[in-house]
Amino acid sequence: MFAQTAFRLRHALWLLATGLLLMLSGCVDKPSTLERVKEDGVLRVITRNSPATYFQDKNGETGFEYELVKRFADELGVKLEISTADNLDDIFSQLGKPGGPVLAAAGLVSSQNRTIDARFSHPYLEVTPQIIYRNGQARPTEPKDLIGKKIMVLKGSSHAEQLAQLKQQFPGIEYEESDQVEVVDLLRMVDEGQIDYTLVDSNEVAMNQVYFPNVRVAFDLGDARDQRWAVAPGEDNSLLNEIDAFIDQARKNGTLQRLKDRYYGHVDVLGYVGAYTFAQHLQERLPKFEKHFQNYAREQKLDWKILAAIGYQESMWQATVTSKTGVRGLMMLTQNTAQAMGVANRLDPRQSIMGGAKYFASMVDQVDDSVKEPDRTWFALAAYNIGTAHLEDARKMAQGEGLNPDKWLDVKKMLPRLSQKKWYSKTRYGYARGGETVHFVANVRRYYDILNWVTQPQLEGNQVADGKLHVPGVDKAKPEPDASPL
Repeated sequence: MFAQTAFRLRHALWLLATGLLLMLSGCVDKPSTLERVKEDGVLRVITRNSPATYFQDKNGETGFEYELVKRFADELGVKLEISTADNLDDIFSQLGKPGGPVLAAAGLVSSQNRTIDARFSHPYLEVTPQIIYRNGQARPTEPKDLIGKKIMVLKGSSHAEQLAQLKQQFPGIEYEESDQVEVVDLLRMVDEGQIDYTLVDSNEVAMNQVYFPNVRVAFDLGDARDQRWAVAPGEDNSLLNEIDAFIDQARKNGTLQRLKDRYYGHVDVLGYVGAYTFAQHLQERLPKFEKHFQNYAREQKLDWKILAAIGYQESMWQATVTSKTGVRGLMMLTQNTAQAMGVANRLDPRQSIMGGAKYFASMVDQVDDSVKEPDRTWFALAAYNIGTAHLEDARKMAQGEGLNPDKWLDVKKMLPRLSQKKWYSKTRYGYARGGETVHFVANVRRYYDILNWVTQPQLEGNQVADGKLHVPGVDKAKPEPDASPL
């Protein structure tokens, strides 16, 4: 009897222990978010459709956020799957849903309200909220000047939270939140006088100001803040820890800085007057030469917009100009370069563009094979301006300083030294105006960026529009208020 009771007790204990082990093993075996991403082989990311985050052009997907998150997916060894939200609230509501996005990369700023809906990564970009007004109107200089004005911001944005807090101090401030617009729309509405002010981050102002010649920054509203990625709330830190490690490493190895330089490092080179002038010349001058740029770029397997950008930097698309140094024509070719490229008449725009295309293609070919795109293009631009010999001097100087001679971000730091005796006296090819070359490349890059944007087909519903140049703020045929900016 006693033996039977003991046996039953041991059996019950065994069953209890087994059950506990099964329960524990079930908890242990449940995969983490990071494990699920790797098992599925897909990183699902939600973002905004805007120039500063993610959009598609003729060459495919692009944008600062896209570039960064694509690198993260590659590091994880998985495919990237992008979805776009209709508004900011939708980003947080979709985050973490079964089968949905596990990461939001959308130029987000952490706030007290948002920490309820998400957890945020280490920062990757510092931005400043700025009040935007229209040139010609009275410039507001402090928050109380916003009272009684028509203000619009993105619905659910950190800017709406800022204005809500400001309204407690200045009850007369009124503002509208809209989920029917993006930042580009808000800037256009200020540019056209549809609203008095908006509040957007400094990076988006800088990136888009050239398209809106009447847009001005009134003042910074508050201190600089950090943009971060977001994951769903909860206790599973596996993906967040991996993101933080990636961002930290991207900052350390220069990836973040290179992306910032690519998207934002050359956004202020035009200024307001230059922006408006360029927008006018896009419509008045470029159409006369566009076919030549396209035809000769095709012959040399180049992007015609790079050639057009060089042409604008050199001559502002004027066919008969001559500089004090004797370079002439639309592409401002020297006599020796013109002869080498088969150009008989430098003042003939067709011949000038043909010569410029051949010469730039030769610069691309002469860049060292170790230099990959997009740096290869920036190096070729520098060589177009200063020559391959001086560029090689700058690359060697970069290498001597422990920098990467294959990265434009590093080499451009060295180029200004070529005009300083203590530096150029140590080089093989001597003195050169390297600082001018840095400005040349920055200007051409900016013109190229604008050309990329304005030559994209404008979408009307599901139909492609006429494909002509569309210059916001200058175009007579402006998009309707609810039209997509991209």
